Amino acid sequence: MEQLKPYLEIAMKRGVTDAIVVETSKVFTDAWVKMRCQFGCRMYGKSLCCPPHAPAPEEMRKVLDSYAYGILLHRHFTNDFTPENDFNDIVLSTEQAIFFDGYYKAWSVGCGPCKKCKECNITATCLHAAQARPSMEACGIDVFRTARGYGLPIKTLKDRSEEIDTYGLILVE
Repeated sequence: MEQLKPYLEIAMKRGVTDAIVVETSKVFTDAWVKMRCQFGCRMYGKSLCCPPHAPAPEEMRKVLDSYAYGILLHRHFTNDFTPENDFNDIVLSTEQAIFFDGYYKAWSVGCGPCKKCKECNITATCLHAAQARPSMEACGIDVFRTARGYGLPIKTLKDRSEEIDTYGLILVE
């Protein structure tokens, strides 16, 4: 989609490594992804952006199917990562630029747990709903299969000191 090209450039200027237009039919969801959150992430159930509060894989598939395209953002981080370079803020600010240009359905999912609050009050409404987004994996998106399907790098990490590839997705119609 040629009309999305300016947003790819915006994302690149904001510090992503890759920004590509993807077909939502080639963004893969699966039930096992949520299980990795439930049985592998210390944030499970502790945030409104994490399972079981995040959209289930079946619901996310329906959302993806209501769009034709998205913008897949990738950022490669070395060990010099600092909070000032927050990838999810780049994803959200790019989503907002798209929305304010008239793409009223623009919506994004980021990477990893939400960090907007020190501790999420899961019994109330989100205090930062305009800025908080669930991660791709929290919604059941198979980030590995999706990224590899577009020839982008991703690998499992042996420890937290390794360089990392993170992903976010902006849905746009």
